Amino acid sequence: MSKGRAGKKVKLGLSSFAFNWAIGVVGQAPATPMTPFNLLTRAASLGVHVVQFGDNLPLHRLAPWELQALAEQAAELNLEIETGTRGIGDEQLSRYIELARSLHSQILRVVVDTAQHWPGEDEIVSKCQHLVYELEQARVCLAIENHDRFKARTLERILERIASRCVGICLDTTNSIGAAEGPEEVFEVLGPWTVNVHLKDFRVRRMNHMMGFIVEGCPAGQGQLDIPWLLAGLRSQGRDPNVIVELWTPPEETLGASVAKEAAWAESSVQYLRTLIPE
Repeated sequence: MSKGRAGKKVKLGLSSFAFNWAIGVVGQAPATPMTPFNLLTRAASLGVHVVQFGDNLPLHRLAPWELQALAEQAAELNLEIETGTRGIGDEQLSRYIELARSLHSQILRVVVDTAQHWPGEDEIVSKCQHLVYELEQARVCLAIENHDRFKARTLERILERIASRCVGICLDTTNSIGAAEGPEEVFEVLGPWTVNVHLKDFRVRRMNHMMGFIVEGCPAGQGQLDIPWLLAGLRSQGRDPNVIVELWTPPEETLGASVAKEAAWAESSVQYLRTLIPE
């Protein structure tokens, strides 16, 4: 069995999670939140060629005519769409497999947990195996994201049990810190299964009272993530996933300032990554 997919050109992209403040977070929503159409326009202005919609900008809430308009705008801007969702209920994933097919998305990124449901290993394997035929027919690869609950070895075991080239890993460079695993440790295990990358740079600093640490996001290339090492490692393992920029942007005193900050960080991140992923 092939671990994931290879054989295509790596592309740089932007996630809706690069613009959390502009879209709106719990308790703080801009007067005019960023829409899926705005995200496409922003991505095109920054010169990337892929846009991934996460569960903070859920596509299933769009009307059929809006989805069609989104696909047409993406084509006009020479952008590829990647879909994403949260939760592994049969209806949820089947709906998003069809969305991915209709939007010509080769990737469906999923976070298996929701606020109400934290599935165990056996359930994840069973649900994904049940959907393999749908994924194959739609030519979509399900990319399970390493979030912060499962260790890398557990995710590897899940993928081995599913045993389908249509199911791989969305390798997030920072999430597994929450599972007490660093990027090097996670990559060693999950690199061969990687079909999509969420690139978040970060800094770890000790708190002023010296009792504990704070993990904060930063623009790509300005933190502790060794991005050249990561990209070289993927290439050495025959992996060529799209690299999707996400941001953990600490808030400013006002929402407007937070929105402006993440916009500047997105631009800076793309400029830096263009030196490594020229396309």
